Amino acid sequence: MGTPGKYYIVDSAVLPEIFSKVVEVKELLATGEARTINEATGKVGISRSAFYKYKDAVRPFNDMLSGRIVTLRLTLRDQPGALSNVLQGIAAMGGNVLTINQSVPAGGVAEVSLDVETSALRVSMEELLGSIRTMNGVLDCQTPAGQ
Repeated sequence: MGTPGKYYIVDSAVLPEIFSKVVEVKELLATGEARTINEATGKVGISRSAFYKYKDAVRPFNDMLSGRIVTLRLTLRDQPGALSNVLQGIAAMGGNVLTINQSVPAGGVAEVSLDVETSALRVSMEELLGSIRTMNGVLDCQTPAGQ
């Protein structure tokens, strides 16, 4: 799973504005004030690419306290039920899927990013990843370095 990341508690007033805007986009999506990333980034005034660049690295301190949120990067076959199987499997192991981002399938595969809250997980992260990797339609499952 890579080397552990370094985390710092920093006053948001000294950070570049983009970090606060990424958090703002996440809040708009979480509260339902925006239904899509495109809508939320438009309201906040940042590009989707800027949001995607920082979304996994920036989260409010309170989110870190409520439970561990892990991002999973999956490569799935473009076949009916592949994503559904993964979501059901995560739920069966106690994970709570918070966000789903999926690319348009190309070349018979789709890239999917899932943010999963793991405080109620009944298995280890290694077991969760191993189980997902064996599911029908899953070609790969990884976590970004530092998670």
